[in-house]
Amino acid sequence: MPNWQGSDRRSRLPADWQKIRLRVLRRDGGQCTTLTEAGARCDSSATDVDHIRPGDDHSLGNLRSLCSYHHRIKSSQEGAAAANAKRRAIAKRFQRAEQHPGLL
Repeated sequence: MPNWQGSDRRSRLPADWQKIRLRVLRRDGGQCTTLTEAGARCDSSATDVDHIRPGDDHSLGNLRSLCSYHHRIKSSQEGAAAANAKRRAIAKRFQRAEQHPGLL
């Protein structure tokens, strides 16, 4: 969903989120912390602060600076994983515990 529409994420951020965000960006030197395939750090400027482990842990150890490209990729992967988990849970509810009579 573009522009956080339908999300309650902003309301779950701490009141001092802007201070925490700036602290993380400064700590990481204003540069994206993603490692490239060659093992080098991405050379793009960091614009976003990402939660390493999903959820509401806003401690500095769980936050890192990312460029918008890498943050979008990570968020997309997390969203796809959540959608797949939901799909599997729904499909599991409709699994038959017994064999279909036509297959006996």
